[in-house]
Amino acid sequence: MFQPLYVAATALSAQQDEILEITNNLANAQTVAFKKGRTEMESLFYVEKNFQDILYEEMSGYETPPVSVEYGTGVRVASTPKDFTQGSIEITNNPFDLAINGDGFFQFQLAEGAVAYGRAGNLHLDNDGNLVDPNGHKLDPGISFPQGTTAVVIRQDGTILAAVNNDLEYSEIGQINIVKFTNPAGLKSLGQNLYEATEASGEVMMGVAGQDGYGTINQYSIEKSNVDVISEMMRMVMVQRVFDTVSKAVQSYEAMLTSLERMKQ
Repeated sequence: MFQPLYVAATALSAQQDEILEITNNLANAQTVAFKKGRTEMESLFYVEKNFQDILYEEMSGYETPPVSVEYGTGVRVASTPKDFTQGSIEITNNPFDLAINGDGFFQFQLAEGAVAYGRAGNLHLDNDGNLVDPNGHKLDPGISFPQGTTAVVIRQDGTILAAVNNDLEYSEIGQINIVKFTNPAGLKSLGQNLYEATEASGEVMMGVAGQDGYGTINQYSIEKSNVDVISEMMRMVMVQRVFDTVSKAVQSYEAMLTSLERMKQ
């Protein structure tokens, strides 16, 4: 008898999760290389009989007609995948700002030997000359600049050249390799613009930037968030309307229950 209330509760919960995803997207509209998320929903299981059908059979002695009459039980959030479409490239004046133009992720070293992946290339040097992200995570394989480095050139294939003490000669000190996945949407978000490989994301494939389908590495550039603020606001309006409509359905059902209660008096 209270099934409509249960269905409505699942709908309100799902719309709340949708608003949470939208809010997170908007909050990170200016985050370097942030990838927007979306909420995918699916219907819950269906039932073929309810109390009215059983009551009819018991009172009439006849079974209901052999017609498929199904009653839905609500909705749930099935997944919240990331959209890894390319963000716009912004030019900077920092030689350690790197943007991947195309497919690929930087690989970073975490604590205890763990590895994470990200597209945010707003890098800098730590006290030991290691190239790290804003949270101190080193690139993997690590890149270390010699003391006294005065100029840096990073080619589109990731090759790094450095000049020391204003020398006109550049020496190659390493190369930044990038990785890609069969299904990037299957990566697990760790925060700090980093992701973790999962079974759903597929095997990690390391390659050279600019070759075999890997994106190029652009120096003096950062990738901006791919969040479209206008689209997110439109989604928010739609979710609000659905939420309001379901709330009105609950109010209508409560009014029906009130009428039934009055009939008993």
